[in-house]
Amino acid sequence: MSENKTYKDNKLISLLLCFISYTLAIGAAIGIGIVLHPLLHPILTAFIVDVIATMIIFSISVFFKNTSLYDPYWSFIPIPIILYWLITADNFPTITIRQIVILALVIIWGGRLTFNWVRGWKGLNHEDWRYAKFREEKPSLFWFINFTGLQMMPTLIVFLGCIPIYYSIISTSATFTVFDIIGIIVALGATILETVADEQLRNFVKTKQKDEFMTKGVWSVTRHPNYFGEVSFWWGMFFFAIANGVSTLWVVIGPICMTILFLAISIPLMENRLKKKYPGYNDYKSRVSSFIPWFEKRN
Repeated sequence: MSENKTYKDNKLISLLLCFISYTLAIGAAIGIGIVLHPLLHPILTAFIVDVIATMIIFSISVFFKNTSLYDPYWSFIPIPIILYWLITADNFPTITIRQIVILALVIIWGGRLTFNWVRGWKGLNHEDWRYAKFREEKPSLFWFINFTGLQMMPTLIVFLGCIPIYYSIISTSATFTVFDIIGIIVALGATILETVADEQLRNFVKTKQKDEFMTKGVWSVTRHPNYFGEVSFWWGMFFFAIANGVSTLWVVIGPICMTILFLAISIPLMENRLKKKYPGYNDYKSRVSSFIPWFEKRN
């Protein structure tokens, strides 16, 4: 390394430190979960260890002065949570087709999203522009914004999104309903959409010119295909819960909160940035749907 570079500039070292951080957080969470499991409902146990793991990741991210260390938590944590619920289901170690399908969908979704973060992250010297913006504009309050808004809030929303999966996982019925089929189509379709959008954007960035932004492929029918895919995935998970009957319909709060997060926070933040960065963005905005894919408007 040159004299001006540190370990934070080395992506491999940064990823190793990230892996160690998550190993510590998940290890501590599992230990606490083992103690709590006989005492509490599986949902409450998972919630407590989820919050504790988030607090550990938060503490480590503060140490490294990089909030982006939290970013893969969003896509990674549902997998161990669902595995825990699976092994505590009444039929375990027998596994139904529905349980296998749900677990596979979550692993595909989470694995793809985490891999995409790994290949796009430059290392501990790189922090998402949104975090850097808050750090610069609200220095005295950043620790509070970081803990509550940037890390704990996403953890809570993702956990709410996972609750429908719990009621689907504990179902021992081997019979698929029309809602299960819809859940598979929506969740798998959402993951495919996100994958296509990511690859199209990745290829575009390699050859893009100054002041040029992505308007082709799936980006020609929605300005935020990734966000639409992310929200759709959690609605797909909700359809699996519907198959259990009306008694679990209250879990719709999960995908609703996920939808509000993207529509009220993520999209407006991104839109403001893009409008300032690209002169032609307002024209693109007037023609292409913000969220739900739709036909382009003709002037």
